[in-house]
Amino acid sequence: MTDTLKASTVSQGGRVKVWDPAVRIFHWGLVAAFCVAYFTADDYRNIHEWSGCVVVGLIACRLVWGVIGSRYARFSDFVPRPGRLTDYVRLALKGQEPSHLGHNPAAAIMILFLLLANGVIGISGLLLTTDWGWGSGVLEEVHEISVNMTLIAIALHVSAAIYESFHHQENLIRSMLTGYKRR
Repeated sequence: MTDTLKASTVSQGGRVKVWDPAVRIFHWGLVAAFCVAYFTADDYRNIHEWSGCVVVGLIACRLVWGVIGSRYARFSDFVPRPGRLTDYVRLALKGQEPSHLGHNPAAAIMILFLLLANGVIGISGLLLTTDWGWGSGVLEEVHEISVNMTLIAIALHVSAAIYESFHHQENLIRSMLTGYKRR
């Protein structure tokens, strides 16, 4: 792992607490709210709108937690500088990327994109319910294109998590459930 650790963060068995409950609740809450919104879009308008509001609320909380939260939740810990991202991508293309205890630079960019895209979906959807935005073709296009882009990003995100899990012998999905990763 490229991240340094304080001895107090390592538990028995070499497991390290990385993802705090707020990050995990946000992550799985966003998954659930996005899925509910997506699958209720045509037939259950009230549920669709409420789940969209949940998405916006979750993102607002995550933005705050990204500033004041635990070490690995903070944007300052994982948002890479361009050079670091370039180096990581170059190594990843060779299959030589280092393992990271927190988010790797490519994952950090995906997280930022997913936050932005889900925010655009939620805000555009909310605006479509107002007198100002009701019936706006442009707003509907923004909403729909953002959803489609997000679906592609989700597929990439899940694929990358599976790849990284095998490549670094670390079950990232389990770590997002338990909060622990192996040292």
